[in-house]
Amino acid sequence: MALLLLGARAIRAEGSSAPSYGASSAADEGKISLDSGASGDVVVDVTGAVARPGVYRLPAGARVTDAVARAGGATGAALLEAINLAARLADGQQVVVPRKGPGGAPVAASGASSEEGPISLGTATVEQLDTIDGIGPVTAQDIVDFRDQHGGLSSVDQLDQISGIGPATMEALRARLQP
Repeated sequence: MALLLLGARAIRAEGSSAPSYGASSAADEGKISLDSGASGDVVVDVTGAVARPGVYRLPAGARVTDAVARAGGATGAALLEAINLAARLADGQQVVVPRKGPGGAPVAASGASSEEGPISLGTATVEQLDTIDGIGPVTAQDIVDFRDQHGGLSSVDQLDQISGIGPATMEALRARLQP
């Protein structure tokens, strides 16, 4: 088994001289990676207004824009202004590209309003965070800044490191956010 993994890595190394941040080719779709994950890659779920929603493996340090590109790019119905394309991706993160609704307002991928479903921690805007009980615009901005400074977040529990977020606010965050 170890020889199989080493052989797969050698073949993979010969076939690619640099990591790909763009959209994958049709030949790459459906292939299973034999990588053990030790390389520090991140695996993200890209959903919403993209050409090919799905789960993708990207290099460590990749940004939301890389995940959107890997999913075939945004569709014409995408409201890219509602997400931070420059945010670093975290392993296990879900990237939701919202759709334009009536008047250009964002519509959640499921068709429900943002108040009804969980908000993606990795792509939440200040305005979306401000809708959570106990979070005002200043704390919402602190959360976005904290996320950007730490290269993304893999758990809502990491937000307890932000000044002004106490136990009651953490419970509200857990109820309304998803990693």
